[in-house]
Amino acid sequence: MSLTNLLVPTYKQMLQTLSAWLGKAQAELPAETAQALLSARLAPDMFPLSTQIRFACVQAQEAVFRLRGENFPPSVEALLNEGRNACDQPGSFSDAQARIDETVALLDGLARGALDADPERPIAHALPNGLIFDLTAEQYARDWTLPQFYFHIMIAYAILRAEGVPLGKADYVAHMFPYLRPGSLPPA
Repeated sequence: MSLTNLLVPTYKQMLQTLSAWLGKAQAELPAETAQALLSARLAPDMFPLSTQIRFACVQAQEAVFRLRGENFPPSVEALLNEGRNACDQPGSFSDAQARIDETVALLDGLARGALDADPERPIAHALPNGLIFDLTAEQYARDWTLPQFYFHIMIAYAILRAEGVPLGKADYVAHMFPYLRPGSLPPA
């Protein structure tokens, strides 16, 4: 399987799922309670929901540019800074939805095979704390960007659940329902 065929549909379906969870939170909770969710955390030393949303978008965007061997545009750094500062400035639900929409639009704009140039191409992945990981493009996709992306998606899910948004497994795997064999859904 190509990296494009693995990453792009995965990022898109889970970002659209995250968007649906945010919509459900807004629909199910009073406006003030829903807005407070953006500052909610699982633990005091973890980033809030607003950061988790932005960092999930960052993972998808960084992967696009990194796997194409391109420098990050200023918008990626802006998104990172937005996430880092979300403790003080969580933004709004429309801000969060806009970041998701921007990321999905970037993914939608990719050409077929855009991330497939060379799965063995070396990538030096530097973190802000000075750690540097030497990976191939394939290792980066498998061992860094997908796990990091799912970490932020799952933390967002856990925060929403912990704060009373009625999410369940069906909300998490909504992207699977088009594959459901007709007649195989158990009776309610």
